[in-house]
Amino acid sequence: MIHDNLLLIISLLFIVSMLTMLSEKIGVSYPIFLVIAGLLISFIPGMPHMELEPDWVFLIFLPPLLYSAAWNTSWKDFWESRRPIGLLSIGLVVFTATAVAYLSSAIIPGFTLAMGFLLGGVISPPDAVAATSVLQGLKVPKRVVTILEGESLVNDASSLIVFRFALATIATGEFVLWKAELNFFIVAGMGVVVGLVIAHILYFVHKYFPTTPSIDTALTFITPYMMYIAAEHFEYSGVLAVVSGGLFLSFRSHEVFAYQSRMQSTYVWETVIFLLNGIVFILIGLQLPEVMAGLGAYTLLEVVSYAVIISLVTIVIRIIWVYPGTYLPRLLSKKVREKEARPSWQTTFVVAWSGMRGVVSLASALAIPLTLDGKAYPHRDLILFITFVVILFTLVLQGLSLPWLIRLLKIEDPGENMTEQKAIINARLATVSLEYMQSNYEGEISQFEPFRLLKDRYEKIIELADTRYMDVDNNATIGFARAYRKMLVEIVGIKREEIRKIRRDKVCSDELIRTKERELDLEEARLRNSG
Repeated sequence: MIHDNLLLIISLLFIVSMLTMLSEKIGVSYPIFLVIAGLLISFIPGMPHMELEPDWVFLIFLPPLLYSAAWNTSWKDFWESRRPIGLLSIGLVVFTATAVAYLSSAIIPGFTLAMGFLLGGVISPPDAVAATSVLQGLKVPKRVVTILEGESLVNDASSLIVFRFALATIATGEFVLWKAELNFFIVAGMGVVVGLVIAHILYFVHKYFPTTPSIDTALTFITPYMMYIAAEHFEYSGVLAVVSGGLFLSFRSHEVFAYQSRMQSTYVWETVIFLLNGIVFILIGLQLPEVMAGLGAYTLLEVVSYAVIISLVTIVIRIIWVYPGTYLPRLLSKKVREKEARPSWQTTFVVAWSGMRGVVSLASALAIPLTLDGKAYPHRDLILFITFVVILFTLVLQGLSLPWLIRLLKIEDPGENMTEQKAIINARLATVSLEYMQSNYEGEISQFEPFRLLKDRYEKIIELADTRYMDVDNNATIGFARAYRKMLVEIVGIKREEIRKIRRDKVCSDELIRTKERELDLEEARLRNSG
């Protein structure tokens, strides 16, 4: 049995890799392609039925996926966009859940309002990976990507809290608004507290314990599970624990990780997250036979009509919410008008259209209990089918049309003054490097040509350093080469210190700073390995 399961997992990993390469070849975002491929594969005769356990998603898949998204999110950008992120991740989730609740209870016979809120909680959160993977490589403003990524970090927590309250209401038949609101803030707030407490502990471990790159990388994988399980144990939001802890550690990572740890963990995490995302999306497609098998008394035409209507309504609801949420604060607040540039209706539409659903919705639907008071849970199979169709409908319709719409609307990335920022950061790094050379290597600069050239054309001399002076026998020249390499390594350290000052001064974007840090990591690794 274990051999069969292991073979199935390995086969899935292989299929995901092959299909992802194919999706890149034909130019389709891989989450969309994998869901459709999984759907087609599920109809192949003799294919084993694969059941996606909700515990697998919530415990195995969700923590690292959320942690990775939080780690790659700039806290500075997140905080600057907190108003639109909050309106989408909390306000829109509640608005969507409420609208779906009243709509579904009106069109589906026997579907209560509490059942409607349960369905609304399931399908209200857009998926993080789907939106960002579709937008990858497209020229859209950085703020749009920041808002969508920030929304996806928090909306899972909001929707799961709505989902829990709906389950409790169905089970007990009671719902008290003020208690629900109080519990919402307790669950969310304490989830953040748990995440930050564990993040501070791990920060201390990374900074003061004698870790190695392998230990640091291993700890980064353990961390999201610690945060999620600890928060869920106390019935707080595990999602917000992982998100808050991940944002904190990412913001402080430059203080605790050496270049080897950063490089190793980056490459390992990219591989693992790619495989986890791929497996999750192909498993969504493979679920259709299991979902359809449980429809029972409903006809296919009935459930498809319900699902399509609700799918269209979720898309329209997002558009209705996003435009007032974008422009009303500008009308009501002079501070907002002065602080933020007016967003165009085209970029606002991209945010409104990027509401693709994903694995959290399906996992929530699968997490609905099988029974209630000893009987089959009412409408469970119908909720599962509607959820599957909403995921498929939004992924295919919105996901495939989004690149075309961006080109049609002629949306371009203004670069957010990136050219000027690059000039600033390059000038500051060059200045501190030259000052250090003149203070510590004045003699070498006057005696050896490479030192003089480095003052004028630093990058070209780095490219020549290893090839020009490594294969010589003269002891004096070998000593010079060692001193030269030592100086280059020391200059990398000086640049790191200046990067920290640039981050503190907030004159450049976090994205550009991280790019420069990665360049310095690679530069230091090459210099040390060549020595």
